[in-house]
Amino acid sequence: MSKKPSDDPRNPAGSEPTSLSSTTKHEPKHKDSFVQLMFFQRSREAVEGPGGPPPAKASGTYFALPHTRPSPGGTYALPQPNLAGQVTLESPATDVMTDLRRVTAVTIDPHKSVVEAHQLMIVRGVRSLFVVDGARKMLGLVTATDVLGERPIQIAQGRGIRHDEVLTRDIMTPADRLEGLPFNDVLRARVGDIVATLKFAGRQHALVVETTEGGAVNQLTARGIFSLTQIARQLGIAPQVHDIARTFAEIETIIAP
Repeated sequence: MSKKPSDDPRNPAGSEPTSLSSTTKHEPKHKDSFVQLMFFQRSREAVEGPGGPPPAKASGTYFALPHTRPSPGGTYALPQPNLAGQVTLESPATDVMTDLRRVTAVTIDPHKSVVEAHQLMIVRGVRSLFVVDGARKMLGLVTATDVLGERPIQIAQGRGIRHDEVLTRDIMTPADRLEGLPFNDVLRARVGDIVATLKFAGRQHALVVETTEGGAVNQLTARGIFSLTQIARQLGIAPQVHDIARTFAEIETIIAP
């Protein structure tokens, strides 16, 4: 009796999958190969050199970065702390400036109380707040010294109100009284120059302003801020947050030869 085509394992025409599972049981292997191709092909190129197909697109116009790994038996090491990165008085002033184009300014409504201002400073880890209106127009600046000093107490006693009823607008320095340092001058200044500027003015903070052209007049924009506390910390000095004179004295000790 002759064999049926389906009975002959050597007959391709008669070779049919016995079940769906026989086809799909190898699918994970194919998927694994695809994943390896997508994510590790570029790794081999990074180690072995250029060449080969371009990197696969991960999403739209974005490309997956190449991977690498230690050689067999190798491992990763952690870098040593870059102590040379600590600023000095000769460092560029921008090294100690809070750049408001990179760091979001911490703001407060002028109708918030001094107690709320103090709490916000604690939560955000800052010692100054920009007082702004609903349109984010800067109305003034309030510092930790303003909040914790004698002025809120004097205002409360003078008006016959509670301490927590004193508002931020009552103790802030209005914007029209703030003297800003031109950003172009700051770009050419050193940290020591900023320290000298703060000491001459007897202040803990200095606003940095930038002129932007627009309309019929040039608009002054707050570009950054200097803080004596932050400068001292970056110089490696423990700042005396409630004693400005002592902080300046600590800084001057590193100036003397």
